Amino acid sequence: MFTQSASDILKKIRRIEIRTRNTVSGLFSGEYHSRFKGQGLEFSEVREYQPGDNHRDIDWNVSARMGQLYIKKFKETRELRVVFLVDISASQHLGTKTMLKRERIAELVAGLSFSAIANHDLAGLIMFSDTPEKYLPPRKGRNNALAILREVLYLEPKSKRTSLAAAFAYAHLVLKKRCILFVISDWIDSGYEQALKMLASKHDVIALQVLDDSELELPNAGLLHLQDPELGTESWINSSDPKLRKAYSLLVQKQQQALQEFFRKCKCDYLLIRTNDSYVQSLRKFFALREKRTVRR
Repeated sequence: MFTQSASDILKKIRRIEIRTRNTVSGLFSGEYHSRFKGQGLEFSEVREYQPGDNHRDIDWNVSARMGQLYIKKFKETRELRVVFLVDISASQHLGTKTMLKRERIAELVAGLSFSAIANHDLAGLIMFSDTPEKYLPPRKGRNNALAILREVLYLEPKSKRTSLAAAFAYAHLVLKKRCILFVISDWIDSGYEQALKMLASKHDVIALQVLDDSELELPNAGLLHLQDPELGTESWINSSDPKLRKAYSLLVQKQQQALQEFFRKCKCDYLLIRTNDSYVQSLRKFFALREKRTVRR
């Protein structure tokens, strides 16, 4: 396997940082802040009652001492915990057009983590295959965001396989306080449903599904030699066979519909992101989705 030097790695991280931070400052800062509310309210000040104020906010103790009505003012506690639960199994190294799934995931994590630190939130990372591979507890600051980006780009997993259930169980164990949890994966797995329901009951779970175009629609490319990156099994198919292509398309549509329905029942936000999509447009779609959900509430 080709390995990059430390200087090459740093240059790539720096390029993504510059590109992403400029995008964050120009596009996402306000959208991120408005789509994610703080964990609660804290006392700010008392002031004289004014016509139109809510009578429930009257501070009767202060009002009695001052001889006129005063109300309590509160402010949102802004600090949030944002954690990225990132799939780094072997299937993330698929990419037939613009980039690998893992590279698209890195851009998404960079955009969201720099949005978080720009709003003084904490960002953390859990990386997984069929076992937890890396955990960076939620922290503030640019250096933490860069550490997250470096791991997402370059950590070599111990296993090629995927277990979403194991990842969700680990996240439930280590994340003691409520957080915004971005689960970024191709979601090609099974048997994780109950574990996700338990996780979603405690945290604000957002499912981002990153897929290559070839996983959604079989390319018309003649005879293809396929290999499962996680299991190593091989097969030959005639991708130009119209019956095969139609059957594949119907199967994928059925699977995607079932997945979306499951997320709806779990009350998890969901967004499909293709490797050929712009990460900027993908995040804009996410913020729009988040706004609709807020309005519904």
